[in-house]
Amino acid sequence: MKKIFFIAAALPLLSFGQSEANPCVSVSKINALIQQSHYRPKPVDDSLSVYVYNTFLKKLDEDNRLFTQVEINKLSKHKLQIDDYIRNENCDFLDEFYKTYTLVVQRYSKLIEAIKKEPFPLSSKETIQFSKKAFPYMKDEAELKNLYKKRMLFQTLREISETSKNKDSLVANFDNLSKISKEKIFENFTCKSNSFQMTREEFNSKFFSAVCSYFDPHTDYFSESDKSSFLSGVSADNLTFGMEISMNDKDEMVVEHIIPGSSAYYSKKIDEGDQIIKVKYKDEEYSIACSSSQKIENIFTSNDYKTVDFTLKKKSGELYTVKLTKKVMKDYENNVYSYILQKDNKKVGYIRIPSFYAKFENGKSNVSDDVIREIYKLQEDKIEGLIIDLQNNGGGSMEEAIKLTGAFIDVGPVAVMNDKRGQTQTLKDPNRGLVYTGPMVVLINGFSASASEFFTNAMQDYNRAIVIGAKSYGKASMQRIFPLSYDNPHEFVKLTIEEFYRITGKTNQTIGITPDVLIPILFDNQMPRESENKTALKNDTIEGASRFTLFSNPLKLQAIENSKKRLSLNKDAKSIADMNVKIDALYEGPLTPIPLDFNSVFTEVNKMNSVWKDIKSLSEKEYPITVKPNSVDIEYQEFDDYLKSSNTEKIKALKSNFAATEAVNIINDLNRQP
Repeated sequence: MKKIFFIAAALPLLSFGQSEANPCVSVSKINALIQQSHYRPKPVDDSLSVYVYNTFLKKLDEDNRLFTQVEINKLSKHKLQIDDYIRNENCDFLDEFYKTYTLVVQRYSKLIEAIKKEPFPLSSKETIQFSKKAFPYMKDEAELKNLYKKRMLFQTLREISETSKNKDSLVANFDNLSKISKEKIFENFTCKSNSFQMTREEFNSKFFSAVCSYFDPHTDYFSESDKSSFLSGVSADNLTFGMEISMNDKDEMVVEHIIPGSSAYYSKKIDEGDQIIKVKYKDEEYSIACSSSQKIENIFTSNDYKTVDFTLKKKSGELYTVKLTKKVMKDYENNVYSYILQKDNKKVGYIRIPSFYAKFENGKSNVSDDVIREIYKLQEDKIEGLIIDLQNNGGGSMEEAIKLTGAFIDVGPVAVMNDKRGQTQTLKDPNRGLVYTGPMVVLINGFSASASEFFTNAMQDYNRAIVIGAKSYGKASMQRIFPLSYDNPHEFVKLTIEEFYRITGKTNQTIGITPDVLIPILFDNQMPRESENKTALKNDTIEGASRFTLFSNPLKLQAIENSKKRLSLNKDAKSIADMNVKIDALYEGPLTPIPLDFNSVFTEVNKMNSVWKDIKSLSEKEYPITVKPNSVDIEYQEFDDYLKSSNTEKIKALKSNFAATEAVNIINDLNRQP
């Protein structure tokens, strides 16, 4: 039987488990599987206890705003005992955790209701402070109640401040505005308790996930629903209701696009821009504003939820309900696509790869075949170079990464694999020959991970392409999904089983890939990297492949130097770098406490809005480059309104892609006569 590997996406998923009555049975099976098959298993000892205790609490109360120090002190007796509980298969301590968690969620609701019944002055002599890191737990219930009051007051004043930039007008209408804003904020805080509530299965699932993450950040516990949601992220065809959704600036979920031929399309009721208010599955109803985003995402992505009732609101205010049933449809946002980029009368092919998808579950296509198909289209237009865009590509199928790498080298090794026994295997190009022989540039950023890094490593090591952008994520581990036990088809573990190394014997694990040319990218320092994970695998070196032939690329070094010189003189590059300094100060610098009065909050809101306006303006700036569909797609999309609309948006995004513009400059340099 052929062995199938998965390279996990960089971002974790929330698990909703279907555990057995005794959670320690599941934990024991998880640990046994990990000890047997994990790439770098760790002993179950006090280190595990401390990590799982802290991580589990963080999963339950991310901002330290539900528990008080009183509850933490009582629970702390378990901090060094969890390893013993697991070995002895005695998880009674989880009963205490669940009971305590249930009580603190109930207390949250009680305190919010108490605040609503008390006088609520719209000004205070106190201040509020925000931080990227969680603050210490409040010492008792009184402190917690005061914190909630401060947050409710701040959000009410912020809601008023965001109504208009005209301060005098806001002051003149303050009484009416404050009444409306206060009611909205109070309602938001009231319904927030719904998103905190968890069934015992969901609660246990978080604990299992905490245990798994001790061994590495990408080992995780999956229910059946989690598994299907995860695989949908690495598939180009998915069960879908036919609505592409987004969150607007008011944190409302709205319909952005409707996929032709889908259930949403044939309902003939849903329009783009309609707001989704709530969803109902069987007898369970979930308000969008009051439910956890993970739960709503699960309903949209998991195969478990086939038929759902949606309540939506038109822009006119009209409410209506439709019943939608998922159908297998092509996920256009997760499919490879291509364009022709033109500058100085030179045609350069551009291929965007959103993920390394494969024929998992509902999948009908795979990324390597789709990329090759796009290359053939582009060659019909006589392109003089090729850009492969892997920005924000978090990974996918290992087999697809190997196939795609082989399409750009003639013959030879593509990577070296290392397993838990320290046995190495050199992976080779499965097919002789190249699909494309011209000059290439690969684009990466901090969200380029796993399979993206696998492909980029080979392109860089073979001298096949110039890599530009920002340092990549730094994940070189591979995962496979195992059933927790063969008599239980409902629980799974996504398990790290191997690590891939470059053909040189080095690995990008935790350190990422350093591009040949660094391009300033907005929010680069705020993108999460593998090195930030406490349990990430360490970087090391093994013996590389013995023989491989580099591509001859005599103009590469000069093209890299030309690019660096251009960027050093480029005003747009400087503007992006300068904006990153401001962004980093906002996220990482000490934040000044904000007085809880209207004038102070209005000033703070407008200061922040001004920064975000500048960021938006810079991110949407269009650069001097022409973007056109390839000739084949122009004809194909002519009578498809959905694809034409999607095409317009993609072209606009590409014209605002500073890195893509510089990639065209590099391709043109690579084509100059020596």
